[in-house]
Amino acid sequence: MCGIFGIYGHPEASNLTYLGLHALQHRGQESAGISASDGEVVRTYRGMGLVVDVFDEERLSADLAGHAAIGHVRYSTAGDSEIANAQPIAVRSARGQLALSHNGNLVNEISLRRELEGQGSIFSTNADSEVLMHLIARSDHDDIVDRISQALTRVRGAFSLLFMTRSRLVAARDSLGFRPLVLGRVPRSSSAPSASAYVLASETSAFNLIGAEMVRMVEPGEILTVSADGLRSRRIGELTDRDVTSTPSTPPEPEHGGDEETRFCCFEHIYFARPDSQLGDRTVYFSRKALGRCLAREQPASADVVIAVPDSGTAAALGYAEQLGLPYELGLIRSHYVGRTFIEPSDSVRHFGVRLKLAPVREVISGRRVVVVDDSLVRGTTSQKIVAMLRQAGAAEVHLRISAPPTRNPCPYGIDTPTKKELIANDKSVQDIERFVGADSLGYISLEGMLEALGGADGRRYCDACFSGKYPVAFEAPEKRGPLPQSARGPGR
Repeated sequence: MCGIFGIYGHPEASNLTYLGLHALQHRGQESAGISASDGEVVRTYRGMGLVVDVFDEERLSADLAGHAAIGHVRYSTAGDSEIANAQPIAVRSARGQLALSHNGNLVNEISLRRELEGQGSIFSTNADSEVLMHLIARSDHDDIVDRISQALTRVRGAFSLLFMTRSRLVAARDSLGFRPLVLGRVPRSSSAPSASAYVLASETSAFNLIGAEMVRMVEPGEILTVSADGLRSRRIGELTDRDVTSTPSTPPEPEHGGDEETRFCCFEHIYFARPDSQLGDRTVYFSRKALGRCLAREQPASADVVIAVPDSGTAAALGYAEQLGLPYELGLIRSHYVGRTFIEPSDSVRHFGVRLKLAPVREVISGRRVVVVDDSLVRGTTSQKIVAMLRQAGAAEVHLRISAPPTRNPCPYGIDTPTKKELIANDKSVQDIERFVGADSLGYISLEGMLEALGGADGRRYCDACFSGKYPVAFEAPEKRGPLPQSARGPGR
């Protein structure tokens, strides 16, 4: 789950992009990058690590000055964690400069890459996003938005995209809407609050930080173009667009007739998004509380206290406690100087991080029957360590409750579950998992309960393939590529 941010028409575009990426840091911690345009040239800087470590004031003001910018924080699901795979990807050609930030995963990238290499394309990264740049370069259209529109008809899977040229910012979202992308507006200056710049981001948490207002979600299958001419919209595959500057909240009608055919990733509500973000008409915090209440109805426990695995399990634990009338306490304290264990790419880092990340509050736990609520149970190793930690802190009983159904299937659309063998629920029963993690009892929310809590009881609004095995888009088997050549691992300038 990467985070993307873009802004057009603001004199401090790079500074606001830096802040926006900071608010999206939870979506990726491996690398960060910004491309900025002053109307004449697009400049890009990328680096490995957190946003605060990659950028400083001099870099933003001197090297990335301009009125438009796009940014990216990366969590790798396709391509190695290397500087060459950091984004934005920026290229120069006879048709001008183009930068790209991508959140998602292209599921037909392997066949497209083979086709393009057979036609003479040379790739400098092993990230799936680069395929798009080659498709755009090979388009026979003159206008960049037409080329993007044509290229997007060739790719399948999950994508929320930001492109930037010297004079335009282009946003696009796949036709099923797997990944979020939100349109907003921010005042250009405090002295002229009526004059606003357009902003786009993976989550509204980025808007909250910079004082922007949400306008709407970018629609599944929509391409939005922001330029000096205003805001224009079209559907993927179309070569004409319409001006929506005066009514940015009214996108063109989707061909499939509405959001009943979308497949938004339910893990955005369960785990990935920040609780203060609004995804469509739902705030993540209230979605998680609803999941916790449903979990309590389906999997109650005789206990003295409810605690959460912070931070993404906190709201669900509150809902669980409220539903059963049990006290909620802070039984586990999280160190915010350690990254999110689930999205770290290395198993050794992931396991080391668990020990650093959480500390028990013994007075809350000792001698008590404890319900501990977590957002998901994927590999089981983290839960095993947490249960052991609670027992060492004196818990009389430990009842583990999970506000997501058992994760039995890998996700090809952008979550770090590449193979079935890594998923403990794939070949183990709930009782087997209960014994493995060492809990007195283990309970998951049901698939039906989860969908009802998220407002999609008919199952048509959400992608739940990781739980149900029903994949909305066919995907190619993953292919292991060799490491990048040493020449591709240089500085990200």
